[in-house]
Amino acid sequence: MTLSGRHILVTGTARGLGAEIARSLAGAGARLILADIAEDEGRATARELSADFVAVDLADPASVAACGEEVAALTGGKLHGLINNGAIATGIGGVPYDEIEPESWDLVQRVNVRGTWLMVRACAPLLKASGSGRIVNMASDTALWGAPRLMSYVASKGAVIAMTRSLARELGPDRIGVTAVAPGILTTESTEYVPEARHTQYAEGRAVPGPQAPQDITDVVAFLVTEGALTLTGQVLPVNNGFVFA
Repeated sequence: MTLSGRHILVTGTARGLGAEIARSLAGAGARLILADIAEDEGRATARELSADFVAVDLADPASVAACGEEVAALTGGKLHGLINNGAIATGIGGVPYDEIEPESWDLVQRVNVRGTWLMVRACAPLLKASGSGRIVNMASDTALWGAPRLMSYVASKGAVIAMTRSLARELGPDRIGVTAVAPGILTTESTEYVPEARHTQYAEGRAVPGPQAPQDITDVVAFLVTEGALTLTGQVLPVNNGFVFA
C-alpha cells in the first residue's frame, strides 16, 4: 500500500494514537500536515517525520478556519486525506451522568463534535479539488456498546458516527469518501489515567484477548485514505479486536 504523492492532514498528532497514525502514513509515503493545540509536542512529531505542522484549537472556529487556509497554502489547494483524530476525553474513568459539570460537557462537545465538523467544512473544498478526497473520523467503540460513567465522551463519539454517515451522503457526489474508525481502549500514554478495571474489562472481553496497541489501528486508517477505499464510505469500523461487533 502506498500513499505516495497524497497530501494528508492529521489532527491530534502531538502524542498517542495520532502520532502513531502519522508515523504509519509517513511510512506509506504520504506528504503530511500535522495539527495540534500542543505546539511543542506537535512540532516535535512533525520534525521526526519531516512533516509540516499547523497549530489549531478545535474549540475555536477562527483557529480551524485559519488552519484550513494554511493547509491550502501548503498543498497548493489540493488535499487527499483528512483524519479527524483530535479530541478530548474529559471524564473518562468514573463520572456518572448526574455528576458531569455542564461546562465539562460543553467543552467535550465543542472539541469532539463541533471541531470535527468545522475541520471538515474548512477542508472539503481542498478534498474536492484533489478528485479523490478521503475523510476518516476517529470515533470510539464506547458509542457502540454504551460505556457507563462516560456519557459526555460517549455522546460526542456517537455524534461523530452520525455525522460520518450524513457527510458520506453529502460529499459522495464529489467523490469524497467518509468513514469512521471506532477503536477500543489502547495502550498509549494518552490512556494511562484510565482506571485499570476498564483496561481489564476490555482485555478480557475481546474476541482476541489482551491489550490493543495503536499499531492495530494505524494500518486500517492508512487504507481508508487510499483511492481504493471509496466503496467503504459511510461505514463505521469497530477496530477493537472483537470487543464490539458491527
